[in-house]
Amino acid sequence: MQWWKDGLLVRIRVSPEGLVLALVYAVTCWGARKLSLDQFFLPAGVRVAALLLCPPRLWPYLLIGEYAYFAHLRIPLISKYNLTWVILASVFLMPAVMLIVRLHRKLLARTTIVGVISIAVCAATIISLLNLGISYLLWEPLQNASFITNVLRYALGDFTGILILAPLALLWIRRAEEQWTPRSVAAVAGALAAMLVVGLQATPVPASITAPGSLQLLLILPIPAIALTCLLGWRGAAIGVAAVNMILGVSTPADHPTAFDPATFATQQAMASIALLLLGARITHFQNQHRLREEDGRAALQLARNSHLASEMDLRERAAHLRQLGDGMDLSLSEMVNWLHAQGHHAVADSLRHTSEVHSRLFRAQASMIYPAALERLGLYVALQAGGVREAWGNTHRINRPWLMGDPCALSPGLQLAAYRSIVEAVSILLGNESGQLTVRARCGRLGRQQGILLVAAMLDPRRRLSQATMIMATDQLAGRVLAYRGTIQCQGNRVRICLIEAVSAPQTGAYPVREAGRDNPLDPIGPPSRI
Repeated sequence: MQWWKDGLLVRIRVSPEGLVLALVYAVTCWGARKLSLDQFFLPAGVRVAALLLCPPRLWPYLLIGEYAYFAHLRIPLISKYNLTWVILASVFLMPAVMLIVRLHRKLLARTTIVGVISIAVCAATIISLLNLGISYLLWEPLQNASFITNVLRYALGDFTGILILAPLALLWIRRAEEQWTPRSVAAVAGALAAMLVVGLQATPVPASITAPGSLQLLLILPIPAIALTCLLGWRGAAIGVAAVNMILGVSTPADHPTAFDPATFATQQAMASIALLLLGARITHFQNQHRLREEDGRAALQLARNSHLASEMDLRERAAHLRQLGDGMDLSLSEMVNWLHAQGHHAVADSLRHTSEVHSRLFRAQASMIYPAALERLGLYVALQAGGVREAWGNTHRINRPWLMGDPCALSPGLQLAAYRSIVEAVSILLGNESGQLTVRARCGRLGRQQGILLVAAMLDPRRRLSQATMIMATDQLAGRVLAYRGTIQCQGNRVRICLIEAVSAPQTGAYPVREAGRDNPLDPIGPPSRI
């Protein structure tokens, strides 16, 4: 029991920042009460918003500010309502809301709007029960309305005040997570200006002059808030709800209580606020889902392109090695021909030279089929009209001269390679599954920020129709590469139509970086006392 004799040592560190916070909170509550009515009670919203904005270490200073605010309002009423009411009706309100906000921290981290609405319901109900319960316990209820009616009236006013300010506090807390573009800022400014104009026109004046028109304008008031909610999701709902309720609260004819039904008015406000906030939450949810799908889709397309480019680089290496082998064989055969000529075997030397030239041409044509080296230097159209592809198509005697339009060199090298592989495979499928003459057409172009190429492999006879098996095979074999470049493939009538597109990028100096065979040079992918 030594501590009972010596007492307790309590060390309290008082922060000037905290004292300023307490003073600002008290003044804000006092100013908010000046703008408030029973069905539009802003200090309840200030209380919750302050707890959301401030870390728990500063909550004791908010409690000091709350008590200072109540002391300013209620100490002069001691002679009228007694000291017991002043103390009991003031001491429990902020701790109760602190507990509610603390218990909702995890819910707020998971879902913004549902957490705010839950805090608003719990805080409004508990604070109203505490306020009226203490008052009814200390005095005989003298009001005409029942206890439940008064609780509902006060709770709706607190609920409305919380829904006005708490979402704005969360919007400020999460300002770094939200992306504010000039378009969204302009939308907010336009909606606020429209609501302000409507609110000023609807400001009540004598009922005999403009009351009906004012009511009609008040019905129009939520429309800009709804539009803002649809555009910005929960951010628009937070700003729209606050603006609508502030305008309605300020324009309420407090000096003419018979001009409106307070309970109905408060209920309409509360329901409209909930509807807008929930609508904003759902819109934000679907916007986020859509954004995630777009990001996943872009990532998948980029991975597919990188995979195709990596395969092309492997083929490029193999083609380079084959060309080196061909050069070596040509050099050896040339030396052999020269030696035969020197020995006087001219007929044998000429025959060997002719044979080596034929096989060298065939060898290089096959190497160009593995990878079109001409595409890097001269573009897609030259690659289609030279080398192995031209010889292979010519040997079939079924393909007319290609009809090529536009400048393919403006396209990225990856897109040109994808177009080359796609049209070659499409022609191979038609040659293997259809009879008759074929025609090949290609056209490059640009539209706005998009550029691309349209490829067509078709039967020359317009009355012919591709078989179902050919269409299925073409779609299955070509869709992967085509979709990687956000393109489309259509098999209908007598033709296979392929469209590949990409965003316009900075001018490129070359298709691919030149690299030597065998070197590692990868390609970069792209009642009681009222409210006192």
